[in-house]
Amino acid sequence: MAGLRAARRTPLNYWPGFVDALSTLVLSIIFLLSIFMLGQFFLAREITGRDSVLERLNRQLAELTDLLALERSKSRDLTENVESLRTTIRADAAERGRLQAEIDRKAASEGRAGAADAELAKERAVTARAQSTIDLLNQQIAAMRRQLAALEDALAASESRDRESQARIADLGSRLNVALAQRVQELARYRSDFFGRLRQILGNRNDIRIVGDRFVLQSEVLFAAGRAELKPEASGELDRIAAVILAVARDIPPDIPWILRVDGHTDIRPVSGAGAFPSNWALSAARAIAVVQYLMEKGIPAQRLAAAGFGEFQPIDLATTDEAYARNRRIELKLTER
Repeated sequence: MAGLRAARRTPLNYWPGFVDALSTLVLSIIFLLSIFMLGQFFLAREITGRDSVLERLNRQLAELTDLLALERSKSRDLTENVESLRTTIRADAAERGRLQAEIDRKAASEGRAGAADAELAKERAVTARAQSTIDLLNQQIAAMRRQLAALEDALAASESRDRESQARIADLGSRLNVALAQRVQELARYRSDFFGRLRQILGNRNDIRIVGDRFVLQSEVLFAAGRAELKPEASGELDRIAAVILAVARDIPPDIPWILRVDGHTDIRPVSGAGAFPSNWALSAARAIAVVQYLMEKGIPAQRLAAAGFGEFQPIDLATTDEAYARNRRIELKLTER
């Protein structure tokens, strides 16, 4: 009986099951992220392929346009040549009329009549050659017109294909924009939920506040002056923040690539003292990294966290008072998209 009571008092160990469940959840998230990235990759490659097709069509269109302009120029030259030959023929006809009149007036003189006949025969031969040239030119003009018609048909077909490609590209861009807008709206909703829960948990405090889309903590809440190690009392605030992040993360769909960005900021005064950092930039980055590492220890996945240091270069108060310096020394949390 004593052994039975001792066995009943031994607590059950749930930790292995919890670790297995958490590992399965992390692997599922990584798998979904991989699927999303593959989808983005194939979509980008499709759009790139459509761009190359559109560029090739534009080059073909330009070549057809140049060829059409050249053929039209040749057609105008041929038309001008034909008109010139027609003018020559009309002049020759007038000359033949004049010669014929001269022959009629001097019909009594056989010798001169014979010369006139020879001259008329010569003129008729010239006229025949001119007519033959006109016929050849007319054939060339007809062939050119057929070529122009074929080129215009090819140009119309190319323009139609170009319009279809443009329509498909516009449709893809529209659908992509709609999908991105939906993701942004969803992330904005979860960001609002995140800030709302933080406000409820932390209450109204002067050293912790929400500014726009950022959650701002004064550096003194977490760090000693000129230091990047978290103070012992900082764990309470960060534990509450981590709990809110984990609660909101469970509701965010896995296909939204969200991250929590931790930004470190300092005032404009250079760091000093024992173990001082080489610059405010280094100090701000080290503080952001310290917060990120603590949140990772509380179960927030590393791929959902990012640390950034801004040094003194993003102040929120440009005054040179102690109060302004204190406002500028801060840690900002922003739920955003990767």
